[in-house]
Order: sequence, then C-alpha cells, then structure tokens
Amino acid sequence: MTISEQVGTSERADLMQSLRRHRGFLRQTVDGLTDEQAAARTTVSELCLGGLVKHVALTEQSWLRFAAGGAEAMQSEPVDWVGQFQMQQGETLAGLLDEYARVAARTDDLVATLDLDAAHPLPVAPWFEPGASWSVRRVVLHVIAETAQHAGHADILRESIDGAKTMG
Repeated sequence: MTISEQVGTSERADLMQSLRRHRGFLRQTVDGLTDEQAAARTTVSELCLGGLVKHVALTEQSWLRFAAGGAEAMQSEPVDWVGQFQMQQGETLAGLLDEYARVAARTDDLVATLDLDAAHPLPVAPWFEPGASWSVRRVVLHVIAETAQHAGHADILRESIDGAKTMG
C-alpha cells in the first residue's frame, strides 16, 4: 500500500510527501559520517549533526503527542533543552537515525488517522499566544517547517566537516 493509499486524501498525501522529503534531506546530509563527525561542533554554535537528528526526532515526537492528545500529552515527557542538541556519551549516529525512523513511522501512522481539523489549546509558554489552539494540520505544517529548517542547518554543518552539500 502506498502512502497515498494509507493517508486517503490528497492533502494528507501532500503533507506527508513534504515531510518525507525534508526528513530525507536531513538523513542524506548525515549519510556516511562517523560518530565523531556527527558529534563534532563545526561552527561557533553548540549544534552538531547528531544533535540535530536527535532534536528533530524529539520535536516531531512531542508535537505528534500534542496532535493526538493535547498539551498534557505533549508535556508528559521531560525535555532536555540542552542535551537534545548534543550527542551524549554512548549515543551513535546509527542509533539516533533508527530512533528517528521509529518516530517518523509513528507520525505517518498518526497523520493517516487523525482528523486534520481537530484542535487543542497550546501549552502555556512565553512563545505561544495565550489561549491559542492549533489544529492537527497546523502541527504537521509546523513539523515540516522545523524539519526543513534543521535540514538546512545540518547542510551548513556538514559542509564545514568535509565540504559535502546536500543541496547545491
């Protein structure tokens, strides 16, 4: 069964195709790296490629918990705001990519079944408009934007390691 058959509508298929494309860019960017390269800081920022993969997976997972169950579900897991951008002792790029694949498969299953118009109030946080709600559709669009943005960050970091570029 194709993803289009799984998700039903062309809107869902378009959303998932876009998300898969940007996930693919991120995965392509880290392809062939050693764990040491994936953990390396190559710019003045704290970002490393393995950390970006981990962050994108955690962010997607968190937002899909929100899409399925609201703010309480989203906040049911603690967030390590610093550690999520770094490869910790014992983490490998392969392990982070495997986890990202598991998160992506779960997201794909959820988006195929959730009502895109269903909405939940956002958690209380200084970066959210008080009292605002987001639909599942907006959550998916946000995950696409996050993934695309971080795939671009990853491309810069990779180029700093060995000159390889995902795009261009």
